[in-house]
Amino acid sequence: MKNKVVITGMGVVAPNAHGLDNFENALREGRSGIRFIPRLKELKFSCQVGGVPQDFENTREQYFNEEQLLFINDNIGYASVAAIDAWIDAGFELPELGDDRVDWDTGVIVGSGIGGMDTIAEKIVPMINDGKVRRLGSSVVEQVMNSGTSACIAGMLATGNQVTSNSSACSTGTEAIFDGMLRIRMGLAKRILAGGTEGPSPYIWGGFDSMRVLSRKFNDHPEAASRPMSATASGFIPGSGAGVLMLEDLESARQRGARIYAEVLGGAVNCGGHRGGGTMTAPNPEGVQRCIRSAISDADITPRQIDAISGHLTATFADPGEVKNWSQALERGPEDFPYINATKSMVGHCLGAAGGIESVGVVLQLYKEFLHPSVNCEDVHPEIASFADKIPQEMIEYPELKIIIKAGFGFGDVNSCLIFKKWEE
Repeated sequence: MKNKVVITGMGVVAPNAHGLDNFENALREGRSGIRFIPRLKELKFSCQVGGVPQDFENTREQYFNEEQLLFINDNIGYASVAAIDAWIDAGFELPELGDDRVDWDTGVIVGSGIGGMDTIAEKIVPMINDGKVRRLGSSVVEQVMNSGTSACIAGMLATGNQVTSNSSACSTGTEAIFDGMLRIRMGLAKRILAGGTEGPSPYIWGGFDSMRVLSRKFNDHPEAASRPMSATASGFIPGSGAGVLMLEDLESARQRGARIYAEVLGGAVNCGGHRGGGTMTAPNPEGVQRCIRSAISDADITPRQIDAISGHLTATFADPGEVKNWSQALERGPEDFPYINATKSMVGHCLGAAGGIESVGVVLQLYKEFLHPSVNCEDVHPEIASFADKIPQEMIEYPELKIIIKAGFGFGDVNSCLIFKKWEE
């Protein structure tokens, strides 16, 4: 018998809000966090807008001591703030300095798509090229090694179970939650802090701009730039931030008397193998559909029990295909299709952080019984016009909401899917 996995804490640092209450309000209001970024114009980017958490310099000073501030870049900083918030939200106290006790039952799986590229580009490369290797400092490696994110969180919270950082492009955050769910299911951990993070940097975003997959038509109207499922979508908007869930064994949560937000019913991860139309940058439709169906099977539900879809939906040419894949995988046409919304319409595509941030959004919607709008898609793409009635243009109060399926589809033809259920004793 597999252990039930529930969510007892959450933390989010998003372009449109920091903290659960603020993020919930932003989702309800359809509030965008996408803004014009002068630095991108200076660097001659075609896309000059992006989603970046606001006022994070002040936020980091509230969470980190002077020593920590010296080596925590945004990629690690966003993740650490979200993890600390999730830890406290779950009912735990922060360890005191000098306390040598280790929580052997709690682990950390928080990944990123690209990681500390800003530190590499702005510090390591220039200093090495100038022959100043000895002046790099002792913290450079931990800032740029992919596992530095989870390792830093482990040090702050004294977690002694598995501590690792996955990386699967835009599928990273949902994959991390899936991996954490499996570990708890198997009885290898009582709790896992799981999610994704990504820092903001032109050195991360430049490759996407050169590929011409970023929107360049809304530089003078940033809030309208991210347009998933829209006929006028012209590419995704780069974003950044972090989202972390405290996954916990149900028995442990009950013993602690913890507040439970939702249950992770199941999930799946796969790859389309770069066949059947799949490439490094495009999905194999069969792989996507298999991932969805496998998640449903793992959750032991039927497709008709799904009330809503939190899609990957990036505002690229792939959106109509994604909606069609959902329809085929669920065997539900426009007439009985679940509601489908796109959190990226408000925060942009946060890359490795996308699955974490959007999963926090999913759980908030289940817990607070609403569906957030997909903004900027009043002109639904003609290929999916028949599904238009299932795309919320305004926030919907939804007391009957029980199950949401969440997906992350990433470069490399990789797919991950999670199924969340509202918690009811």
